[in-house]
Amino acid sequence: MMFLPLYIDPGTGSMLFSILIGAITTLFFLGKALVIKLKVVFSGGKVSAQDKSYKKYVIYSEDKRYWTVFKPVLDEFEKRKIEITYYTGTDQDPVYNEKYEFVHAETIGEGNKAFAKLNMLSAGIVLMTTPGLQVYQLKRSKNVKHYSHIFHSCTDSTMYRLFGLDYFDSVLMTGDYQADDIRLLEKQRDLPAKELVTVGCTYLDVLKEKMASIPEEENHEFTVLVSPSWGKSALLGLYGEKLLDPLVKSGMKVIVRPHPQSRISEKEMLDRLHERYKDAKNLSWDNERDNIYSLKKADLMISDFSGIVYDYTFLCDKPVMYANAEMDLLPYDIYDTGHEPWAVTTLHEIGIPIKEEDFANIADVIKNASDSPKLAAKRAHYKAEAWQHIGEAGKLTADYMINTLKKIEAAK
Repeated sequence: MMFLPLYIDPGTGSMLFSILIGAITTLFFLGKALVIKLKVVFSGGKVSAQDKSYKKYVIYSEDKRYWTVFKPVLDEFEKRKIEITYYTGTDQDPVYNEKYEFVHAETIGEGNKAFAKLNMLSAGIVLMTTPGLQVYQLKRSKNVKHYSHIFHSCTDSTMYRLFGLDYFDSVLMTGDYQADDIRLLEKQRDLPAKELVTVGCTYLDVLKEKMASIPEEENHEFTVLVSPSWGKSALLGLYGEKLLDPLVKSGMKVIVRPHPQSRISEKEMLDRLHERYKDAKNLSWDNERDNIYSLKKADLMISDFSGIVYDYTFLCDKPVMYANAEMDLLPYDIYDTGHEPWAVTTLHEIGIPIKEEDFANIADVIKNASDSPKLAAKRAHYKAEAWQHIGEAGKLTADYMINTLKKIEAAK
């Protein structure tokens, strides 16, 4: 008898995993409750129902690239001598280079392996950048009192996949403007109001400090940084050689920094471009974890709808050209708001548009691009709007976590 291998599509696999984890989680909590009840019964009611696995403060970082988001918060807990647990997806996380005493780091793996642990977590407050809580495999644990989401970029609060923030108890924002769309979706979806608090941008605080320590380039040449988002609507996927060929021929120094997700989802395209420009002496690739080294060198950025536009604008105050700011909004929460993303409308204000027909004369277009006082004023305006409490985000985030748990415990 011949047995054929069974195929399970990703959607079905995800659903089956969710059902399995749901069943295991339910049994886990029922078993835990039963053990506690038995202890109380056999001790004559003298044993307190205390959960020894309980952790007051937890941060979950799914990837090492979010280190700069969480480092200021961890530093603040360490300074205050308050214990906090830091769950990370990888042993390569920079947290292991730190000599923390009160920060307890633990690698819990990636994807379903991590979610299996998090779904059975016992904690006071959990902070994460990961969206989609209670939507996909990552579920709310019955033994977690409060879930808080912190943004890892100064952009729209609704540029996550559908229902990205719906089931969090609070959202820590980089600027007050992010609250409007969250409140709109809560009203449309009949959701309870989350606590919305503006704490600033932790990772930009880190990058600002690090960038100030980078020495200026000797014998600096005019440098163009090509730094797009990823996907079929993004710059490299859409144009590729059509843009890079004339840039290389111009003789200007060119740095290409692909989006980290491109190395996973668009490897074939990147391999093709690497091979095409392997002998181009004026083109280099930036695959560093931190983007600040390329940002510091660049005199001008060419991008699309990527959030790196705001890193460059806010940290360097230099001009940006964008070749495409259109994207399919249907899979994202922003679609349900009925308006364009803040990131797109803002880019039209602070950026210089460039079309495909301009690529052939890209050198002249760049030379003629003027950084007017009007553009500089617009950059300053949106920086003040999107990056509030500069230098204070770590402190304000720690304050929020500690004060929130105190309120919960006092109410109980």
